Amino acid sequence: MIVGSFGKRRRQAAPYASLAGWNELTTSPARGKRHAHSAKPSRPTPTPDPNRPPRTRAERIRRLVLALFVIFGAVPLLLCVLVYWSAEIPDPAAVQTNQIATVLAADGSTVIAKVVPPNGNRTPIPLAEVPQPVRDAMLSAEDRNFYSNPGYSTSGFLRAARDNLTGRENAGGGSTITQQYVKNAFLGSERTLTRKMRELVIAAKMARQWSKDDILAAYLNTIYYGRGAYGIAAATKAYFNKPVNQLTLAEGAVLAALVRTPSILDPETHLPDLTARWQYVLDGMVEMGVLAPGDRDATKFPAIIPLSEIPDDNVARGPEGLIRAQVVRELRSAGISEHELNTGALQIITTIDAKAQQSVLDAVRGRLDGQPPELRAAVVSVDPRSGAVRAYFGGFDGIGYDFAQAPLQTGSAFKPFAAIAAQQQSVPMNRMLDSSPVTDRGTKITNVDGESCGRCSMAEALKRSLNTSFYRLTMSMFDGPKAIADAAHAAGIPEEIPGVPGKTLTEDGGRPLNGIVLGQYLVRPIDMASAYATIGASGMYRQPYFVQRVVTGDGRVLLDRGAPDQQVGKQLPAGQQRIPRTIAENTTQAMTPIAAYSNGHALAGGRPSAAKTGTTQLGESKQNKDAWMIGFTPSLSTAVWIGTEQSQPIRTARGSDIYGAGLPADIWKQVMDNALDGTPVEQFPGPGAAAAQAAPTTSKPSGGSYDILNPPQGAPREPVIIIPPAPEGPKEMEIFPGLSIPVPG
Repeated sequence: MIVGSFGKRRRQAAPYASLAGWNELTTSPARGKRHAHSAKPSRPTPTPDPNRPPRTRAERIRRLVLALFVIFGAVPLLLCVLVYWSAEIPDPAAVQTNQIATVLAADGSTVIAKVVPPNGNRTPIPLAEVPQPVRDAMLSAEDRNFYSNPGYSTSGFLRAARDNLTGRENAGGGSTITQQYVKNAFLGSERTLTRKMRELVIAAKMARQWSKDDILAAYLNTIYYGRGAYGIAAATKAYFNKPVNQLTLAEGAVLAALVRTPSILDPETHLPDLTARWQYVLDGMVEMGVLAPGDRDATKFPAIIPLSEIPDDNVARGPEGLIRAQVVRELRSAGISEHELNTGALQIITTIDAKAQQSVLDAVRGRLDGQPPELRAAVVSVDPRSGAVRAYFGGFDGIGYDFAQAPLQTGSAFKPFAAIAAQQQSVPMNRMLDSSPVTDRGTKITNVDGESCGRCSMAEALKRSLNTSFYRLTMSMFDGPKAIADAAHAAGIPEEIPGVPGKTLTEDGGRPLNGIVLGQYLVRPIDMASAYATIGASGMYRQPYFVQRVVTGDGRVLLDRGAPDQQVGKQLPAGQQRIPRTIAENTTQAMTPIAAYSNGHALAGGRPSAAKTGTTQLGESKQNKDAWMIGFTPSLSTAVWIGTEQSQPIRTARGSDIYGAGLPADIWKQVMDNALDGTPVEQFPGPGAAAAQAAPTTSKPSGGSYDILNPPQGAPREPVIIIPPAPEGPKEMEIFPGLSIPVPG
């Protein structure tokens, strides 16, 4: 007892002994005062219990097994329970599937195009419309125990876990039909063990809440079959061009065979592989007892329609496809999500005027018919009062290059911005300008055919499109090139354009050169239509837009650009007075004689218009490559461009050079006359003094008898802008990953 008590007291005194040692340490002179204060007491070393027996090997193994069970058994089981408990399985009728959105003209009834979700041109159909042999073929291919399994396959999950851990390329296989539907509808295709576990648990819960027929119907209506077809209805049309209820056993087996790997079983490129898989499906049906061996032997591989014959009612392959692309871009920028676009069955009412759009198509087709096949056109019409795009044409290939968005040189069509810049520096439209040749940096600037007015007003020089007068005007202004660039930007030319490096209207991002006044730098047709619309709206800029109203299939309004008190979502910015009103109206008055002066292209019925032509030259040659006609009334601004895809010379079928006052002006007049037919004849604000200063001095024939290709002696010709080579930039533009095309001009 004494020994035990003494031992107990000794153990209790140990901390005090340690503390005494610490005190001794802190007061030791050898340690120093500073170190003494920083020292800390040491913790007592635990003394092992001498009475506790050492662990046996069996006990250590038991502890290890328990730890492994907790880590790999209990924790995953708990997570599965949590996932099962938290997973919300919607009612089969409430599941949202991808649906097609419809793009309509401004009238709300004319269909322009349809927007098919990138992975969902699905048309859901009830299971009753799917023939029983087709259902059996799908079960044979993907899940032969579908009606008896609990919605998941344990062996498949273990195989997937093994493949993921070993890094096999086919990791994630072995799923039941229920698991495949859960993956496609709720989880995505990420190849991870965690996603696979969630798939298994949700599939198990779905199998308890949904009937097997509901699961099979949902699966058939959502899976991908190749050829861009999602769902069995789209697949039946893509491979056999018939409704689902007319599918035969052989055709159903083909669709079932495709589901596993449609990209490498396409009949156009891998027919032997598809045939082998098709035979596997039929053999499985025999094993399942749903197909007699004799019927299996009598079944022949069916005929599949070639890719070129696939009906595609939902893809806008004509000019309307380019409108659809602009609409989708604008919806995204307005905050309408991809999910809403893909599932909302949207009714998208655009600003496109059906009459104006048809006028553009008729004019382009009619005027280009019989012309050289390399000629391309772009036409854009904008409402100056709102910025609404009323007509849009960028080419006949709706999934190809959009020439209305192409960066191009504009030639003399850029001179109105010089007139605006000059007036902003207090140079009036009646300022007299010298039209004699001018030399700049060793380059001699002249007018076509040596034309000259001697000394004439800026308004007259604009009407005659005298290069020398405007080049000399640019050199006389304070920082003339930049002033012109600033005026163009204010009117609506963007400072950044896709495909043009750096800031637009600059020399490699620096200051522009004097050649800017002759249309040296790249601008898009849609921007020219918008910038001219700003002039026509007395200097009030309004951003061009395509979408007026968006309504979901269930009636919700996602976007409405109507009256301000009715707007929903992202509203249109208010108009901005970018150019002083008087300057814009004086410029408009100076441009009013030009359409008539340009080979008799005044609008029908005496309707006033303000316009400007432009033509640019192909390199150092004497041939033309771009021709423009841009003009406006108070209610419509239209830009027309004619050129080629590969920057080739532009000529008519008769071999004549194409000028802005020729084929582009023909198209412009036809579009404007037809689009505005029946509307009131509107007058421009004014009149200003510029009208008299630019009165026509050369009489022209009017009406349809004037032959553009063979003008009478003495008729004026549009000056060709001879431009030094543009700054080096990209020769191609990437429109899809891995697909680039040449940039015109």
